Amino acid sequence: MSTLTTAPVAPLLDRLFAEAAAAEIPPALARLSAEERDRLMRSRSLYRDLYHGLAEVALPVSPATGRLLYMLACSLKAQAIVEFGTSFGISTLHLAAALRDTAGADGAGRIITTEFEPAKAARARDNLRAAGLADLVELREGDALETLARDLPPAIDLVLLDGAKVLYAEILALIEPHLRPGALVVADNAEHAPDYLARVRDPANGWLSVPFAGDVELSMRLG
Repeated sequence: MSTLTTAPVAPLLDRLFAEAAAAEIPPALARLSAEERDRLMRSRSLYRDLYHGLAEVALPVSPATGRLLYMLACSLKAQAIVEFGTSFGISTLHLAAALRDTAGADGAGRIITTEFEPAKAARARDNLRAAGLADLVELREGDALETLARDLPPAIDLVLLDGAKVLYAEILALIEPHLRPGALVVADNAEHAPDYLARVRDPANGWLSVPFAGDVELSMRLG
């Protein structure tokens, strides 16, 4: 038995994943080709328009990636977790469930997560309260290049990158000085962030990295 697999978290996640699967992409974005979407995701000047257009769409990690996050956080006995891209809080729920299960009800573990769409941040807060996990999460609303540029834990155990792909390398640069040796970074859909992949796939930069499950890059900070 675990927080992840029992009520209230398990039925809440089932509902959120089902709603995400049934949600329709706005027509203006649905008409874009895969190449055009990739261009928007990689553009520093246009990515905000793309994500504003998806403000009512969850865009969650897959259920398998969610369980991977839970398992990694539990295995690490993570106490300090940072997440870029809260959205509706689906991945945050997996991470917070791990904190609850490894640190207990009165544990000191904490997740710092950040979201620049106010409507998504509000949905995430509602979901975290419904799951009984809001006490483990600090949700910072705004531009992640600002919200993650201050007041980070000195020894971060686990990071999830699941926001604007074009910012992955910059977000990593902000967080990197705070990562403890052996810390793990999970980057969702990192194929859209070639500069990020170039950094973490080069051991000379202090990383060991491997693509995982088709849509995730799993990277470990070397000592």
